[in-house]
This record gives sequence, structure tokens and C-alpha cells, in this order.
Amino acid sequence: MSEQSINDYLSSHPFFDKLDEDFLQFVSNSATELQLKKGDILFRQGELADKFYLLREGQISVQVPAIVGPALEIQSLSKGQILGWSWLMPPYRWHFLARVEEDSDLIEFDGISILAHCEEDPKFGYELFKHFAALMSERLEVARQKMMDQWNPPGFA
Repeated sequence: MSEQSINDYLSSHPFFDKLDEDFLQFVSNSATELQLKKGDILFRQGELADKFYLLREGQISVQVPAIVGPALEIQSLSKGQILGWSWLMPPYRWHFLARVEEDSDLIEFDGISILAHCEEDPKFGYELFKHFAALMSERLEVARQKMMDQWNPPGFA
């Protein structure tokens, strides 16, 4: 995908389509393509978080690793969904594990350069943070509900 087609794709994506053209161009210039195979790990809990992703095709499972037994899947993400916000806030570490469930094509964004631009241009930072705040709220509610369903024994109030 060329730089121009990344820009075109982002300009029609609901997460980015309301950004000013200059903001969109900066974000597009901070993006590269990434292809992953089923079973790959995109990131692990505790690792440095310096990127975020837009899933173009495929499926990614967001999980909480368990001390004993299988990981708890919090959410399964698919085409068009954004993944990752840990690059926005200290300590810049991933809080979950992301496992590729199907061969996937992603757009990877350079969180370090975007975060630096947020600091240089507060209007850009505020606009971007509003988008991520809505995403965080949605994902945290999904995680809360999933954990309640998984860890709340029947009959427990």
C-alpha cells in the first residue's frame, strides 16, 4: 500500500475521518504496513508500548495472561478496529497480550512520533486523545463485562 493509499484509507475510516487534513496527513506519514501470521504475538503484557494498530484484515485476540491455565480472551478484534492505547500514557507498557488468530494485515502507527507531535501541537493532541478516550471507554467496558462473566461464579451477588 502506498503512502497515498494509506491516507485515502484513513480518511474514510470512522476513527480518523473527522481529523483535519493536516492531522490526517501527519498520522498517515507515521504509518507503515504490517503483515502477521496466525499464532504470531503482536505484543505482550509489560513490553514497551510505542505503537498502535489498525486492523485492515484478519483477527487479533486481546488477552489477559493467566498465572495458571489459559489466558482470558478479553476481546476479539477484526477488520477496521483500532488496537492499542498504552503508547499514549506512562509508563508506556502494554497491559494485555495480543495474539494473531488469523493471518492479518495491519497499519502500524509510530506512537513515539505521534506522541511528540501531540506535545508540540496541543490541538492535534487533544483531537487525537478524544478519539482514543472513546475507544478506551468502550474497550474497558468490554473487558469489565468479560471478566465479570468469567470470574463471577453462579449465585454470587
